[in-house]
Amino acid sequence: MSIIETIVDVPADHQRNVFGQFDVFVKKIERTLRVTMIARDGELKIIGPQGAVNKAKSVFNNLIELSKRGNLIMEQNVDYALSLAFSDQEDEILEIDKDIICRTINGKPVKPKTLGQKQYVDRIREKMIVFGVGPAGTGKTYLAMAMAIQAFKDGEVGRIILTRPAIEAGEKLGFLPGDLQSKIDPYLRPLYDALYQIMGPDSFIHNSEKGLIEVAPLAYMRGRTLDNAYIILDEAQNTTPAQMKMFLTRIGFGSKVVITGDMTQKDLPAGQTSGLDVALKVLKDIEDIGVIYFDHKDVVRHPLVQKIVQAYDEYEKKEKTKTIYKTKVTSRSR
Repeated sequence: MSIIETIVDVPADHQRNVFGQFDVFVKKIERTLRVTMIARDGELKIIGPQGAVNKAKSVFNNLIELSKRGNLIMEQNVDYALSLAFSDQEDEILEIDKDIICRTINGKPVKPKTLGQKQYVDRIREKMIVFGVGPAGTGKTYLAMAMAIQAFKDGEVGRIILTRPAIEAGEKLGFLPGDLQSKIDPYLRPLYDALYQIMGPDSFIHNSEKGLIEVAPLAYMRGRTLDNAYIILDEAQNTTPAQMKMFLTRIGFGSKVVITGDMTQKDLPAGQTSGLDVALKVLKDIEDIGVIYFDHKDVVRHPLVQKIVQAYDEYEKKEKTKTIYKTKVTSRSR
């Protein structure tokens, strides 16, 4: 195996961003690709086997380009750039970064960060109804909210409706104090948080008072017809089949719907079938409905979250295999 070396020019004003604090990103790339990297006088020398050196060079050039576009390089960017390099898709990270959906109240661009997220955003643009299914931290709800707010600002829809089932997440909370709104607010808080970050509290309150933005529990959707609206159903894994059917039949003309859920985090009573499960089976062949499945590679929170999601996936697969094996053994013994 021949050992080669190559040089990458790193502009001085981008070195700190792409190297990371105490060169942590450089060290991660070295460990992952098994190359040696030496930074000196604005240059980065990469030494190792040719294939690994080429991948490392490509990863670093992409990180530099992301930095030039104004991105703060995070560990997640480095991890994803490396994972794309292993599948010979390293240049895709730059294509993903071009797609700016909108900007937060602080001017920060909201855009997809993984191929899965890019496919999700594209599918939302193309289809009337889109299901985004996957683990926590994959940006399902946040990106849907960004798309809804931008469509509202552009006049594509007349209002935004955000809803989720008001169901306790595995613990009994008892009787909450206050009026009806204060009782349901804790269940809807994640939706408010995203709205405040993207739209700003003043704009949200102004539009909410005019009835143009509505955040409500799923039960409030019964009996309504929702025309010219952007509708997001969050935590759909906690709907019953009847609730899901009720929600899907509320959709009117000029509306767009995004339904998000995580099949691994159901809070329904034991034995209760999820409405999301049923809907994905019943509607799978309808052309105007899109479905995107995320996995641990699409997690854009702290890299540790990605590892946690992956570990739980592997554990649940093993448990499922054990259950199937025990069922077969029991049936044979009979």
